[in-house]
Amino acid sequence: MIHTNWETAPTIKRIECVHNQAKKFVVDRLLTPGKVYDVKNETEEFYFIVDDSNRVAGFFKHYFKEVS
Repeated sequence: MIHTNWETAPTIKRIECVHNQAKKFVVDRLLTPGKVYDVKNETEEFYFIVDDSNRVAGFFKHYFKEVS
């Protein structure tokens, strides 16, 4: 159960939210465009970040761009 330690896990990288418009999901309450988030885990399709509710949640990668 690796997901139980994600909130305290070290940050892998930082990403910036590009948009929060979704057709199927409600993400406008959890993501702020222009804000930089800490990535706790990553898969091929998703970033798992600490969102605006201060919880770890998974979001599609197309909402973000990597910050160098």
